[in-house]
Amino acid sequence: MASSLEHFVNSVRNLSGEGSWRELYEFLGKSPDVLMRNSEHLDTVLDTLDPQQHSLGVLAIYMVKFMILNQSAVQNQGILVPEPEILINQVSQFITVCNGEQIRCAPDSFAELCNQFTQCLVEQEIPARGIVPLSKAIRKARMNETQLTSIHTNLLQLCLMAQNLKPALEFLNVDISEINSENGYFDAKHFLLYYYYGGVINMACKNFDRALYSFEVALTTPSSAVSHIMLESYKKYILVSLILHGKVAPLPKYTSQVVNRLLKPMSAIYHEITTVFATNKPTSLELVLQKHRDVLQRENNWGLAKQVQQSLYKKIIQRLTQTFLTLSLSDMALRVQLPNVMEAEKLVLTMIEDGDIYASISQKDGMVLFHDNPDKYDSTSTVERVQKEVNICIELDMQVQKMEEAICTNPVFVKKASGAIDEDDGGRSSATSALQGAATKVPSFSM
Repeated sequence: MASSLEHFVNSVRNLSGEGSWRELYEFLGKSPDVLMRNSEHLDTVLDTLDPQQHSLGVLAIYMVKFMILNQSAVQNQGILVPEPEILINQVSQFITVCNGEQIRCAPDSFAELCNQFTQCLVEQEIPARGIVPLSKAIRKARMNETQLTSIHTNLLQLCLMAQNLKPALEFLNVDISEINSENGYFDAKHFLLYYYYGGVINMACKNFDRALYSFEVALTTPSSAVSHIMLESYKKYILVSLILHGKVAPLPKYTSQVVNRLLKPMSAIYHEITTVFATNKPTSLELVLQKHRDVLQRENNWGLAKQVQQSLYKKIIQRLTQTFLTLSLSDMALRVQLPNVMEAEKLVLTMIEDGDIYASISQKDGMVLFHDNPDKYDSTSTVERVQKEVNICIELDMQVQKMEEAICTNPVFVKKASGAIDEDDGGRSSATSALQGAATKVPSFSM
């Protein structure tokens, strides 16, 4: 090996042995040129380093390999280009065995490695092979379960492309309270995509409550411009709202004005669907959906739009339970505008199974008998459900208190709060004036 490469190996070994992670991180930041000039020896260097003891050094080598792979053929003249298949296997193994303490000292490099790994899998059309390694990468990179990393977004993307959604649920069924800045690598795009992909995955799993929440978070992210991610989130937010609540609730007051002002004109078709949905006329809704079918299919919202149509049928049946005690299936099919009695019976049975209505069907005369809610809210299961909700509220309150304490002890906040008090000549020392002073520090994202 060239002397410069020997110096690289010796430095990695010595600094790793001393536990000088910061110094090693700075040294590796200056090493890409040396490693690229010696591309033909990189695999030999990997053989001399232990991926667990020298995780940062191995990480730097794989980063350079991806840099070479991504360069054009002209730029790669004289440089050994790694085989994508071999590189994917190498990085998968590295993520599995690397030292979590070390890679957390270079969060930006590790996040970029996972991003390059993801893009390589996408290009090779083998997204399923990255799900297990990236799941392990997230567990190693984050400081706690509620911390968000950019790797989350990569994992969700692969789960969607591989149509294997279950592994993503582990990382979606948590309330994010912290973001890993990854030494400045974490971008607003990663935040928005996490909630957009999360909304799509929960939507596909019929977790409409969680999906709606995810789209709302994406839409209420502070912004000075409307991104394409926000626009797509808004379209799905409208359709999921109709399915879940039968109407579209206005976005919270803290939503950026630019979002409220620009999204509606850019989503005219979806607002037309909302308007027709409110008339409770399934035939009219069918006409609108068919009219815009090409656009809905192009935007991957056709399946969701058809669920909106089913939701309207269910909404009308639920209204009938408030008016009638019994109703024939033929009469129901007529009132709900279903094509035939069989469709009416099928829909009623589905709603009974899902707990949307309380009813029974008499097969003898084809009559539907509507019942009152049989739950008297005095069972053990009810008590357990209420206790679970209370525990969630208690945990949320404790989490909010911890976040408040962290903010109040943050040097930047304290300095800003003190400045606000000085400007008021000491006349106002309330928390309100402190918060008003700190409000200007809230970042805005433009994409």
